[in-house]
Amino acid sequence: MKSTSKMTFSILLACMAWLAPVAVLAHPHLLDVKDRIEVSPEVMLDDLRKAQVIFVGELHDNPGHHQAQLAIIDALDNDETPLAIGLEMFRRDSQEDLDVWTAGSSSVSEFMQAFNNNWGMWPVYSGIFMHARNEKVKMVGLNIPRSITGKVARNGYKSLSSEERLLLGNVQCEVDQAYGEYIRQAMGGHGGHGTHFLYFCEAQLLWDTIMARNLVDFLKENPDYRVVVLAGSGHAWKFGIPRQLIEQADISYRVVLPEIIGRIDRRNVNEKLADYLWLDEGSDAWGF
Repeated sequence: MKSTSKMTFSILLACMAWLAPVAVLAHPHLLDVKDRIEVSPEVMLDDLRKAQVIFVGELHDNPGHHQAQLAIIDALDNDETPLAIGLEMFRRDSQEDLDVWTAGSSSVSEFMQAFNNNWGMWPVYSGIFMHARNEKVKMVGLNIPRSITGKVARNGYKSLSSEERLLLGNVQCEVDQAYGEYIRQAMGGHGGHGTHFLYFCEAQLLWDTIMARNLVDFLKENPDYRVVVLAGSGHAWKFGIPRQLIEQADISYRVVLPEIIGRIDRRNVNEKLADYLWLDEGSDAWGF
């Protein structure tokens, strides 16, 4: 953990009406979803510290969302509780690459092969990965091979072979109405109905379930850790990985999401979806 903090939290924010436009105030604008008021970073962070897992959603190509994630990581990395970063962006079978990286035993150029094999868009993720390397913060790969989720999305869970199901631990993949509606909202109201939409939901559910399982496995081996999970907003919503997490273990969590107009915003968010909504937009709007 760090010995000094790079960020301060002396921002005072005014309360806002639930449907009122955001005033031009000091950043950031953090909405407590349950109480429907703006809160300061200190208030949100104090609450996040009560949980063992904190999900922070993103649009993958949005630099501001990653600045917000890094601000939360940086703040929590100052605590006595050891911190880890859970990643949708890395498969579990690439864990050794992450361990070598955070140990400082590989250069950026050496790490790029593993990063590009798992994900992409290094420029928007580099600040988070460099922080983890410089501060020796554990990074945990949570994902499964895209070949499996892609196969399910095209042809359904039943298309997996016995060997593939065994690899996944014979996880069940039953999509209920609530999950289907959540996926449709996460897609901005699109997705339709029918077989192809069901297959897409099955793929998302499988993804959420296995990432939750990998997270539970890490915490069983590292029970003293707090984990900040970075994932696409569609996975970070409470109906995504968090729902699968609490079905597998008794683990406390919080969800912080960026406002995405048309998907999840101050007008349609509720505490079944998130605990905090980060209302700011723009390149200068995301830091504490």
